[in-house]
Amino acid sequence: MLYTIWLLLGILLAVLFVWVARRRGPQREPTFLALGLIVAAIIYVGFALIWGNTQWVATEVGGLLLYTFFVLLAQRHSLIWLAVGWAVHPLWDFGLHWLGQGHTVAPEWYVFACLSFDVVVAGYMITRHNNWKTNLPRINFGRI
Repeated sequence: MLYTIWLLLGILLAVLFVWVARRRGPQREPTFLALGLIVAAIIYVGFALIWGNTQWVATEVGGLLLYTFFVLLAQRHSLIWLAVGWAVHPLWDFGLHWLGQGHTVAPEWYVFACLSFDVVVAGYMITRHNNWKTNLPRINFGRI
């Protein structure tokens, strides 16, 4: 039952996040979504710092670099890379923090909420991709 609640929490927060991103307007929306992916990775770094596990801080910083790379690919090439970053992040959530050794770093509720959050945002971005191909907005961190 708790898992269902946590998954629903992630879906609810993702819908809110997407709504806020869309309200930014078509030129700012991708930047907001990109920052969200970076923040999702930073939160895991924060968990590792809170628990004082230096090995996991390094692992989570590696994840932060990976997801920042997806943002840079999206910035230079295509927003589909940002969607890929969001789509891959659930593997980080579930594979590393639920099934793997990272379960000691991140709270259970967060792993499940983040998992459903990521899937919703990735799905949203994939559905928006066709629209973005014809009217290509850019990621611009100077305009959020």
